[in-house]
Amino acid sequence: MDDTINTGQQKQQQEQKPQEFLSSVETVALTIFLSIIIIMTVFGNLLVMVALCKDRQLRKKKTNYFIVSLAFADLLVALVVMPFAAIELTTGQWHYGEIFCLVRTSLDVLLTTASILHLCCIALDRYYAICCQPLVYRNKMTPLRVAVMLSGCWLIPTFISFLPIMQSWNAIGIEDIERRALTGGSNDTSCVFLVNQPYALICSAVAFYVPLALMVLAYQRIYVTAMIHVRQIETLQRAVRSSTSSDPSETYHLRTTMANSRMRVETKAAKTLAVIMGCFCLCWAPFFITNVVDPFIHYSVPWQLWTAWLWLGYINSGLNPFLYAFLNRAFRRAFLVILCCGDERYARHGSCTYRQTHRACSAASVNATSMALR
Repeated sequence: MDDTINTGQQKQQQEQKPQEFLSSVETVALTIFLSIIIIMTVFGNLLVMVALCKDRQLRKKKTNYFIVSLAFADLLVALVVMPFAAIELTTGQWHYGEIFCLVRTSLDVLLTTASILHLCCIALDRYYAICCQPLVYRNKMTPLRVAVMLSGCWLIPTFISFLPIMQSWNAIGIEDIERRALTGGSNDTSCVFLVNQPYALICSAVAFYVPLALMVLAYQRIYVTAMIHVRQIETLQRAVRSSTSSDPSETYHLRTTMANSRMRVETKAAKTLAVIMGCFCLCWAPFFITNVVDPFIHYSVPWQLWTAWLWLGYINSGLNPFLYAFLNRAFRRAFLVILCCGDERYARHGSCTYRQTHRACSAASVNATSMALR
């Protein structure tokens, strides 16, 4: 126990003086880098919210309500969590007192967990849209169910953030370690968040591992469905080529255009899924693995590693608008209209301009993976 206490005290003393490891040039460079992350996160998520408010077509699709709620959660991460974390990192001190430290920590856990749960809901929504029949999707994703899922994304995190943190449940059994860590310096100059083993396991499961499992299952089924569509398209193309002698040239052109369009959509959908899951795991897996391991190795993970993993998770809030909105053609058109001062000419960019291609795009959008990924 003494070794554990000494380890916690040493960790706290290291955390109180990160500026010793940074020269003035490094501090300026770090400040600029963190500021860019914060500004880009605010800009991207704010643009998503404005687009939904201004574009009536975007409001008609249920998935977009998850996306805009996700953008709101990520925007709050950038406004009320990242700035204080950046100030503490660059100055090496916490200037806002113990109570606000608990509030900041609670908001950090609440908002980042809410962001991850939104990603899980988006995966489930796309699973029902792509892998189920349209009637099943309409029955599953009713406005009431969407509202319940959105409420859950915000309510569930409160049970692992404000409730246990303000009651100090996270420190049960490690009071001496936390006390020794804090007495290594002044309570007014540090904001330490140590968690016991039960809290680390429960919090990590709710905030990451369970949503990750659901996302993997949903996207795995979506990927399988996309590959089945690709094989069906290839079969259709072979059938069309073998019957060209009896089909008029216009019908052949229409079928070929539709098949090629749909194959491109399916291939793009599969690549998009890989990018989404890859970015999510890359950003959050290191933090939550460390979060589970650290209490079992006597809190010996260096503060530098903790800080790197935490900011990698924050960066996910800046990537989400690009992954879930900027890759969506309807959102891109809305962004162009907003950024070009309402010029409606940009709203028509990327749409199908002639009748046959329009029918092909419509067929692919109704029946294929593009329903939720384009």
